[in-house]
Amino acid sequence: MSSSSFQPPQRVLMGPGPSDVHPRVLAALAKPTIGHLDPAFVGLMDEIKAELQYAFQTANEMTMPVSAPGSAGMETCFANLVEPGDEVVVCVNGVFGTRMKENVIRCGGTPVIVEGEWGRAVDPDQVRDALKAHPDAKIVAFVHAETSTGARSDAAAIAAIAREHDCLSIVDTVTSLGGIELKVDDWGLDAVYSGTQKCLSAPPGLSPVTFSARALEKLKARATPVQSWFLDLSLVMGYWGEGQQRSYHHTAPVNALYGLHEALVMLHEEGLENAIARHRRHHEALKAGLEAMGLSYVVPQDERLPQLNAVWIPDGVDDASVRRRLLEDYGLEIGAGLGDFAGKVWRIGLMGASCTKRHVLLCLSALETVLAEAQAPIERGAAVEAAAAAYAA
Repeated sequence: MSSSSFQPPQRVLMGPGPSDVHPRVLAALAKPTIGHLDPAFVGLMDEIKAELQYAFQTANEMTMPVSAPGSAGMETCFANLVEPGDEVVVCVNGVFGTRMKENVIRCGGTPVIVEGEWGRAVDPDQVRDALKAHPDAKIVAFVHAETSTGARSDAAAIAAIAREHDCLSIVDTVTSLGGIELKVDDWGLDAVYSGTQKCLSAPPGLSPVTFSARALEKLKARATPVQSWFLDLSLVMGYWGEGQQRSYHHTAPVNALYGLHEALVMLHEEGLENAIARHRRHHEALKAGLEAMGLSYVVPQDERLPQLNAVWIPDGVDDASVRRRLLEDYGLEIGAGLGDFAGKVWRIGLMGASCTKRHVLLCLSALETVLAEAQAPIERGAAVEAAAAAYAA
């Protein structure tokens, strides 16, 4: 068998992640590799930590990127905070809430499920009722931005209820970081994890996390060891601590961290408020075009994520064939539905470097053309014009 260098096709990534990686980030990834204990790299680690604190809006000392994708960030939170026998209230309103439940079980905890409707925000009153019924619960876990449905829950309200009942909160912000308002300290969030491949416009493979002082107190008071050696924060922080003296824990993905650093610098240059406004502005244009075409959103407007647009697939349209045509003819990737929404929903991402006017207009034009050729019941010729009117408003 002969081998040759891999040449990836040019794609426009408008699915649920990864998003397009900015050229500045790609250039950073190609810089010379240095040792993970090199003094220059240790200085970079301090900068990454400070930039993540800005992105999360926190002063938490325990703020760092886990050397693995967002799923490992999730497991870091659960493995460190859930002990055998702990009752954990888990809010399930989509696929990623279900994964939280699985983490609780694998850590030996007992999940108490708050079952929500897919495509809707978590109901804070249901959380309050669950905590009243389970006064021994230690943690409330929920997804801020549910990637499988495009729904946004009220993180501040749920975390406040958790604190009223002396519970910690574990919060999935994989799709929200850098795209919508997220204020870890102001909202009193305790253990928060995210990903790099969505609104930060970096490649997948790292998971930013941040832990409050309250969360660290529970970690230090554990009666049992953290079940994962690699994800045990009491060990990892010897490497991600302060100053030049770092204890070896693992060989960090040096070049991936170059990329994350550049992505965070870009977020700081743009400003969090401006980044959030950009995601909102392009969402409004995309929404105008999709609705003019005749497509309808899964999530009610006041619970909707601007960066993850979930729309119902028109009757009689084959999900896979439309996505295949978009990919083959336009190099455009949109996402399929997951779980209960498989074959029923498309998920269109507007995240990070994929959140531009060019992306919006390409998506609307290509999707309308493919649907028209498939004889789908849509309004033809209206989408781009509606988006242009939204931009002009």
